[in-house]
Amino acid sequence: QVQLVESGGGLVQSGGSLRLSCAASGTIAYINAMGWYRQAPGKPRELVATIPTGGNTNYADSVKGRFTISRDNAKRTVYLQVNSLKPEDTAVYYCNIVARTYFGADYNNYWGQGTQVTVSS
Repeated sequence: QVQLVESGGGLVQSGGSLRLSCAASGTIAYINAMGWYRQAPGKPRELVATIPTGGNTNYADSVKGRFTISRDNAKRTVYLQVNSLKPEDTAVYYCNIVARTYFGADYNNYWGQGTQVTVSS
């Protein structure tokens, strides 16, 4: 079993900041990529940022320069620092990992339960 627990969401005014965290636990043998996605009401889930094991980060154009993704491999945790928030950033934010467990050789996607970020204007 793999569990992802997210925290750090909330209600913030436009221009504000938050730090999202996602801790992975369970029968994880190795984590490859980690990332954050978001889904606004009535819209499909979209990529926000990813960070592979090797370190080259990738961001959606809409968040470049405002959001920063990082990871702590020892803690199996991925973070998303979100600054200069805009109302259009309002969404449920989901963390994602690509990982292999002790019980197989395949890598699979695992998702957190989501954390709500609401930005008021």
